[in-house]
Amino acid sequence: MTNQNDTPQAYPHSRDGAGLEGMPASLSALISRAQENQSRPPVERWNPDHCGALDMRIAADGSWHYMGSPIGREALVRLFASVLRKDEDGETYLVTPVEKIAITVDDAPFQAVEMAFDGDPDARGGLTFRTNVGDVVAVDADHPLRFAVEASSGGLKAYVLVRGRLEALLTRALMFDLVALADEGQGEYAGHFGVASGSDFFAICPMADVERFGAMI
Repeated sequence: MTNQNDTPQAYPHSRDGAGLEGMPASLSALISRAQENQSRPPVERWNPDHCGALDMRIAADGSWHYMGSPIGREALVRLFASVLRKDEDGETYLVTPVEKIAITVDDAPFQAVEMAFDGDPDARGGLTFRTNVGDVVAVDADHPLRFAVEASSGGLKAYVLVRGRLEALLTRALMFDLVALADEGQGEYAGHFGVASGSDFFAICPMADVERFGAMI
């Protein structure tokens, strides 16, 4: 599960698949304090010890699972999402001031479920996305769009950088909405098909490949 040599710890399974008794003490304490502080913890500044792996998985559809059971409590999912961090080793962790615990992410940790476009394509309006865990992200140079081809299906996927190294995968419906805004770039991006957000342009493919690209979505 993890690239490090630590032996993953096994935590006992709770009856509802998302109870506190089966989780590390620091995470249980964090959950119990969830309603006291709604601000996002400064996980990027924490440097705790690596404490193995937890049997927690974020599926490709954005749903969270603990020891094989779905976590149905939205408040709990949002809390875990607030202490999520992806490190340089490519692993994704739940991070507290005293523990860093690896979890499994099938694709992106978040899903972009709503999109707003402030303006029209000719005016180079700005794009904003809302994720399934409540993040609101304005697309710009610090929060870019990224496009990738899915190996299994050959379909095109789009991601937006939310924070740190954590991305949100656009839903299929949003992909169609995003493509409807795409056009040929200007200046250094002339000859490329892509999406503009404010003064930034995010290329999808060369204009010569647009017909092939259309078949990929």
